[in-house]
Amino acid sequence: MSHPAPDIDLSALQADLRQLVEIESPSSDPLAVAHVMNVVEGWARALGAETHALGGGTRVFRFGVDGTRPPLLVLTHADTVWPHGTLAHMPFRVDGERLYGPGTYDMKAGIAGLFHALRALRGEWPRGGVTVLLSPDEETGSETSRAHIEAAARQSRAALVVEPPVADTHALKTGRKGTGSFTLTFTGIASHAGNKPEEGASAITAAAEAVLALQALARPEAGTTVSVGLMAGGSAVNVIPADCTLHLDLRVSTLAEAERLDAAVRAWRPGDARVQVNVAGGLNRPPFEQGPGTLALYEQARAIAGDLGFDLPHAVVGGGSDGNFTAPIIPTLDGLGAPGDGAHAAHEHVRLDRWPDHVRLLTRLLREV
Repeated sequence: MSHPAPDIDLSALQADLRQLVEIESPSSDPLAVAHVMNVVEGWARALGAETHALGGGTRVFRFGVDGTRPPLLVLTHADTVWPHGTLAHMPFRVDGERLYGPGTYDMKAGIAGLFHALRALRGEWPRGGVTVLLSPDEETGSETSRAHIEAAARQSRAALVVEPPVADTHALKTGRKGTGSFTLTFTGIASHAGNKPEEGASAITAAAEAVLALQALARPEAGTTVSVGLMAGGSAVNVIPADCTLHLDLRVSTLAEAERLDAAVRAWRPGDARVQVNVAGGLNRPPFEQGPGTLALYEQARAIAGDLGFDLPHAVVGGGSDGNFTAPIIPTLDGLGAPGDGAHAAHEHVRLDRWPDHVRLLTRLLREV
């Protein structure tokens, strides 16, 4: 059955987005995040959804899920990186074709656009229905929501992620690096740096060795990056330091690279055997590898975009999303939120001239995937 491109009311889109943005929802404040979720749940109930609150704060909304086939899964999150008080110096505002504000691009506009797409279906849900999962903690690693996301994926036929598309190119995301972090804690032996330095075992020296050795594990040609971003240690300038801690960020394109790095970090030992090292952490998000199922979804989206009159490229990106958890289980297409730029930055904004086209695209995908 052929459907005309839905008529998207840009002023109504902006009004819904404003309602969400003006509820500040840092990941660290579950009550504030729940306030955003309550608004979204109200929108879902108005469309007749079954709504469920899961452990840890995740919400699930089901539209026309009838058991005839696995539903389509849509991933969203209500938390932002912005602390309370950000609106005072970074208010919701429109300047020409750009709409600014904390959490607009990442990803409250994705939520607003999704619900306009759902409304455009006018209750004609696709066979099998649509499950929307709204996470409270994506920005901090999805610790409470990961199990719910993976369980939902195992019951679904494909996942659409309404994170924003790539800045500038507005490309969809057909792959993401896996992300991980390690904390290495070094324990040496303190001594006087002038009188008895030989009796000390420097935790800072061991940590410095680790910085160089572990960063050398990077393989940029394979998409593997390793970076020590934080390091702290010592007690006084005239004391051989007994303590030091460093924090390591890693990004990998394949699970094989993740396993290589994990083994290497855990096996590394300081040159001075008197320094002990404790390793905590690991891979947080598995790689979202660009598989054939995802590429088939992208080709479907590209054809729809062409029918709607715009080009739609795709890309593999370094940052993670909840799509990293679904991609190893079911075909996953990411970047279906609002075009713009400035995620986690003061110039965060949505492109009003391009946003309606992407909502029309999402509406068609909900009908046709």
